[in-house]
Amino acid sequence: MSAVDERRERYTAVDAVAGLLGVASVALSGIAMGMGLILELEARPARTAPIAIILALVVARMSPRYEKLALKAALFAMLAWVVGMTLAVITGNPLI
Repeated sequence: MSAVDERRERYTAVDAVAGLLGVASVALSGIAMGMGLILELEARPARTAPIAIILALVVARMSPRYEKLALKAALFAMLAWVVGMTLAVITGNPLI
């Protein structure tokens, strides 16, 4: 056995759940940003973007393996909030 094999850590169930929550955060951010308008969903950015940010923070706390994903998801959710609120005002859709 080499030293590389000993340093590898196994994925746990917590890592799998954290990864799924990170992807859910990015998906919610996409809906808040404007994909909800394209998919004809009730995209209310004042509701969905903060939930995406909270999910990203939960991911960062759950698993150190997905800290980078959580950071990118939180930044994307912040951008989605700004863009989604702007699009909602321009198109006359409800914010909350």
